[in-house]
Amino acid sequence: MRLGTMDINGHHRIVGVVGDGQELKHVDLAQIDQSLAISMIDLLSQNDGLAKAAMALAAGQTKGPFVSGRLLAPVPNPGKVLCIGLNYRDHAIESNAPIPTEPICFSKFTSAVIGPDEAVRLPKSAHQVDYEAELVVIIGREAKYVAAEKAMEYVAGYAVGNDISARDWQIGRPGNQWLLGKTPDTFAPFGPYLVTADEIADPHELKIQLRLNGETMQNSSTKELIFHIEQVIAHVTQLFTLSPGDIIFTGTPPGVGMARKPPVFLKAGDQMEVEIEGLGVLRNSVVQE
Repeated sequence: MRLGTMDINGHHRIVGVVGDGQELKHVDLAQIDQSLAISMIDLLSQNDGLAKAAMALAAGQTKGPFVSGRLLAPVPNPGKVLCIGLNYRDHAIESNAPIPTEPICFSKFTSAVIGPDEAVRLPKSAHQVDYEAELVVIIGREAKYVAAEKAMEYVAGYAVGNDISARDWQIGRPGNQWLLGKTPDTFAPFGPYLVTADEIADPHELKIQLRLNGETMQNSSTKELIFHIEQVIAHVTQLFTLSPGDIIFTGTPPGVGMARKPPVFLKAGDQMEVEIEGLGVLRNSVVQE
């Protein structure tokens, strides 16, 4: 099941997706089942929220009600945006960094979150802004002290992400400034949909690509992840609680702009496409603030 958050005349609604390719239609699920929450966090917080959403989508897939509007990030205001750094071996090597022995974690503010077809805005003070194709995990249940063998039970679904990074702030400042380099406004695009976990046989066997202005810059597979999703969840929940709607950017494969010779950094007018097998394509343009 594919679920999205849509802005319809200024109101946010949970929509289910029907069809493939260019023939996608969106069903307003709450019009079918009025007991359904109208925000993704509230839907995931309901014990039977996803099951009820699936029933509503099945009932509406032929007759709707079909709606149109602007797709937002699947979870527009996640409580936490957790990111894992250097989680592909080849990316660590191209970054001249040691292979990590445990997950490297940082966060972004929710003000960085944008959805499909929204513009990434380049700050006036950042001049080396990079792209990073990533698999995003959406948490579906409250998780604390979770064992790795149970961790996947806490995953609601997956989405496509792009961990935009201002390298001249991230690694070009005293002491390095991962937070400042990673969390400017609009630097966490993800979407276009939440694809429920039951739709993905193995999230560690997915092709992942990023295209910049039509040219393939990253081309890998999530099988190259150093730390798998269950390891990440088990690791971080030793210290803090993950809640429904929290998201995890799981790391990026090689091919980032800063590692290229010469480096390739984002500029106004660029068009980015991140595609992950089974999850769709996330498209974002680039503008200058």
